[in-house]
Amino acid sequence: MLLRPDDANAASVIDTATKRGRVPVMAQRFLEGVADGDKRILLLDGEPLGAIMRHPSEADFRANLCVGGQSAAVDIDDADQRIIDRIAPALRADGLVFVGIDVIDGHLTEVNVTSPTGLRDLTRLTDSRPDLEVIAWLERAA
Repeated sequence: MLLRPDDANAASVIDTATKRGRVPVMAQRFLEGVADGDKRILLLDGEPLGAIMRHPSEADFRANLCVGGQSAAVDIDDADQRIIDRIAPALRADGLVFVGIDVIDGHLTEVNVTSPTGLRDLTRLTDSRPDLEVIAWLERAA
């Protein structure tokens, strides 16, 4: 949901989303750069498998593929690599092997640990087989 400070419905939306303060919610600052898309970087054991840029549809500010966002292959830049290098030790320490991180305008916005989608798109859009890398990692770990 996108709320602006002057939104007349803000209190009502927050009240509804939190079930009158009984359910926690997460909020973050809106990053205008999402209009250009968000970068999903897939990591396997703290190392990048690759990245896709998810572009929002005209009907929604969210770039999620499940709401109509479109994906394109994209390179991992120096800013992305700095983020990866910074979080990889914590991911490994927590046993988070296969994750998808979201980056907007050089800001880490999410670490997806239960549903790091994008693997099929990354495989389809590149000449690589990150899907097989995940399977090979699992076979070695087993």
